[in-house]
Amino acid sequence: MIEAYAFLAAFAVQILAASILYPARIITYVRGWARDFGSERFAQLYPGVDYSRWVGRFVAGYRAASIVIAVLGLLLLGCMFTRIQQPGWAGEVTVPAVIYFFLQMSPLALIALYTIVRYHKVLTQRSQESKRKATLRRRGLFDFVSPFVVYFAVLSYFLFVVYAIWLDLYIYDNTSLSRRCLKVLVAVTLVHALNAFFIYKHLYGRKNPLVNDEGRVHTIGVSVKAGVYGSIAIAWFMSIFGTLGQPGLREWRPFALIVFFVATAIITLMGSTAPPRKPDQDELGSSSEVSS
Repeated sequence: MIEAYAFLAAFAVQILAASILYPARIITYVRGWARDFGSERFAQLYPGVDYSRWVGRFVAGYRAASIVIAVLGLLLLGCMFTRIQQPGWAGEVTVPAVIYFFLQMSPLALIALYTIVRYHKVLTQRSQESKRKATLRRRGLFDFVSPFVVYFAVLSYFLFVVYAIWLDLYIYDNTSLSRRCLKVLVAVTLVHALNAFFIYKHLYGRKNPLVNDEGRVHTIGVSVKAGVYGSIAIAWFMSIFGTLGQPGLREWRPFALIVFFVATAIITLMGSTAPPRKPDQDELGSSSEVSS
C-alpha cells in the first residue's frame, strides 16, 4: 500500500502547488508585467481602456477560480482515499488525476484565449517600433537557454527512442515493436516537433505590439525555456512511465504521473522568473548586433 499513500501525498502536493502556489506566483507575475512591460504600450494603443482595472479583474477572477478548483481537489482527494482501499485502484484514479490537472490549468488557458480574441486586431498589426531605425541585438536560442541544456534536450529525445525500443523488445519480450510503443514514439516526437516550432516562432516570429522591447525579451525567454525544459521532462517521464508498466510496478504509475504534473508547474514558474542569459560571456551564444 505504500505506492497508494505515496500517490495520495503527491496529489495533495499537486493541489497545493498548482491551485495555490502557482496561481499566487502567476498573479504576482501579471502585476509586475502590467507595471514594468505592458502598461505604457497598452495605454498608447487603447487610451480609453483602464489597464489597471483589467488587471484587477484578472486577479480577482483567477484567484476565485483557483480557490474553487482547490476545494474540488480536496473533495477528489477524499474520494481517492476511499478508492485506494479496493483492488485495481491504480487504473481508476489516473484519469481523474489527469482531468483535474487540466482543470487546474484551464483558467489561465481561457484567459490567454480571451486576450488573443479580444485584441486580435492589435496583435496582428505591425508594431510602430519596427519601422524606426534602432540598433537591436539579434537574439538566438542560446541567449535564453544554455547550450548544455539544449544539447541535453536533444540527447534526451534520442535516448528515449532507443530506450523505448529496447524496453518494448527485450523487457516486454515482443517479437516486433508493439502498436503501443509506436504510438508513444510518434506522440513524443510530435511534442518535440511542436516545441521546436513554437520556440522558432517566438524567436523569429511577429512581435507583440502590446509590450515594449524588454517585455518581448522576457516573453521569449519564458516560452523558449518552457519548450526546452518541457521536452526534457516529457522524454524522461515517458521513459520512467514505460518502465513502471512491468508487473509489480504498475501501481507506481499514478504517483509518477502526479510527480510529472508538479514538475511541469515548477518548470513553468522557474521559466517565468529567471532572467535572460548573457551570451556575450559564452562563446556559443548569439550576440551579434544588427540594425533594423
